[in-house]
Amino acid sequence: MAAKKGEQKSLKLSAVLDLNEASNLKANLMSLRGGAVAIDASGVERVGAQCAQILVAGARAWEADKKPFTYVKASDAFLKTLQLIGVNVDHLLAKEIRQ
Repeated sequence: MAAKKGEQKSLKLSAVLDLNEASNLKANLMSLRGGAVAIDASGVERVGAQCAQILVAGARAWEADKKPFTYVKASDAFLKTLQLIGVNVDHLLAKEIRQ
């Protein structure tokens, strides 16, 4: 079913985003494709490179679709890990969590 215009779906990320979680993350993102999405990373404790790659691919897919893809909440562990592996999500962060 298509999302209503202006409707934003949300996705709360798991605490551990490792190889075991990668396929679930991809499936969850794909199920939300076609509309605006708000990612809640407030409970993330660990991020693996595979899940970081899926999140980057998701952001690019939403950009190609011209739909909003934002992080509305993000834990310090999430932000620091992405920074450490060279993934810049500053432009995707909600104003409230930008540093």
